[in-house]
Amino acid sequence: MKKYVFSPYHKVVYSCLILFLLAFSFGFTDRYFEIAKNLDTFASIYRQLNSHYVDEVNPADLVREGIDAMLASLDPYTEYIPEADIEDFKMNYVSKQYAGIGISVFTRKDKIIVSEPYEGFSAQRADIRAGDEIVTINGVPVKGRGSSAVSEMLKGQKDTPVKLTIKRYGEKQPLEKTVLREVITFSNVSYAGLLQDSIGYIKLDKFLENSAQEVKQSFQNLKRQHQINALVLDLRGNGGGIVQESVDIVNLFVEKGKKIVTQKAKIKDKDIIYQATLSPVDPLIPLVVLVDRGSASASEIVAGAIQDLDRGTIIGNRTFGKGLVQQTINLPYNSLLKVTVAKYYTPSGRCIQALDYAHRNPDGSVRRVSDSLMAEYKTANGRSVYDGNGIYPDLVTKEKSYHNIAYSLISKSLHFDYATHYRMTHASIPSARSFTLNNADYQEFTKYLADKDYNYTTKSEKNLEELKSIAEKEKYFEDIKLEYNALKSKLVRNKKDDLSRCQDEIKEIIENEIVSRYYFQKGRLEASFKTDADVKEAIKVLSDRNKYVAILKGQGPYKVIGKPKMEALVNANQQPSNSN
Repeated sequence: MKKYVFSPYHKVVYSCLILFLLAFSFGFTDRYFEIAKNLDTFASIYRQLNSHYVDEVNPADLVREGIDAMLASLDPYTEYIPEADIEDFKMNYVSKQYAGIGISVFTRKDKIIVSEPYEGFSAQRADIRAGDEIVTINGVPVKGRGSSAVSEMLKGQKDTPVKLTIKRYGEKQPLEKTVLREVITFSNVSYAGLLQDSIGYIKLDKFLENSAQEVKQSFQNLKRQHQINALVLDLRGNGGGIVQESVDIVNLFVEKGKKIVTQKAKIKDKDIIYQATLSPVDPLIPLVVLVDRGSASASEIVAGAIQDLDRGTIIGNRTFGKGLVQQTINLPYNSLLKVTVAKYYTPSGRCIQALDYAHRNPDGSVRRVSDSLMAEYKTANGRSVYDGNGIYPDLVTKEKSYHNIAYSLISKSLHFDYATHYRMTHASIPSARSFTLNNADYQEFTKYLADKDYNYTTKSEKNLEELKSIAEKEKYFEDIKLEYNALKSKLVRNKKDDLSRCQDEIKEIIENEIVSRYYFQKGRLEASFKTDADVKEAIKVLSDRNKYVAILKGQGPYKVIGKPKMEALVNANQQPSNSN
């Protein structure tokens, strides 16, 4: 018997028919009638376009555009995954691994430059360095191919050789390197070590498979090898991952039976309460969790639970506020729908979600939950916390910002190039934590920049040009021309001093880049400890047990976490101004 194959149009019509039948079976309620009516309208438009549109249309593309537009009106996490993208989608939920040589590359003027080798892998063992230009791969020129294409050329079967021709700064002749491909696996924990004395530090980059086990192992190693009596868990920049891993990480520090996070859905059968199910590794060790605007989802579950249970101190900046739960649903033709089905709530009952996708602005943009809608909740010790904020830290640090000259040096990769130059002229440097550029070194850097282009525009210059433009339109410029030219000249003179004025922040950027050439990613992180405001605050809190306890008890200035500004003013017996 011949098998009938449905056309795309018939599939849409068939779906509409099913919904009409559902509508009748449920008594043709208003809701099901609206669903059926709109699907019938969609199918009719689809049919008419397919039959009458002046140009040939791709039916599959039309439907895909409709699906994407429909899902885009909800939230950014609800998406359709066609069969062709299934494997890539699954890879986001397992520890990433591939067979390669362990480097990252970038493109500069059609040239392929090694941005950094990863410590311990074959490229680093073969002495391939950051700043090297890759000329050929297995005899094939790579100029103009782009970094993504070159990355794919470097990947392949495990234990197969890759022959590279590279140009190195300071070397007259190209170098030939033959490197064996190996499985490249990145740990969830990128660093574990000591910050100071007996304060341990663990950097967790993602919540993929085995992340909780890696944190546990790192923690136990720190206790065994260094007898740590306090711990910093760094979740900054960690966008989340598997919820169970976050639950298991909290369980390392809280007693069995404690509620860690609740998942609440429209369908009550999907409501889930996640609790600590195991005995903790250490329920008493003083703990600080570092967060920032890049900490999301599973990171916020950990920070929120630790805060609500008064198990540790949260330091840094307000988190992203991603408290939406996704579930994958199988669709026909081996495709998937990843759909938001629930929201996450911390032990105190507050929702992590900070962006209100259900009530968009008229222009389609999304707003944060307003202060007036924030609800108050209580931690285990009775401290006030508020929802709609993501996770608001107990101690908020100032976010780092750089001067325009620093951004210019970075955007033009001049800090990177100088580190390449430095590596060729210095065989070794002190340890990552102790390395610094002295004044003579910094003067060498300024000489290096003498013939380099790092031009930039300051905010003062932009505002001055805007003033000129407005004055010209209003016919006032001729009256202020002398003053304008004098002010512009003074700004230019002051700008020449920026290398000296901004020396501290520029030195920090250069030092971190230079350290990475000798001690790789771990060295870069250790070098940053010297100027990291969050780390410094964590050390200060963990070194002062009275302060640590006061924060957890909500004493002194630590009474309120994430309280709306308006309410804070009223409670301080101050009347808010009308302009607030």
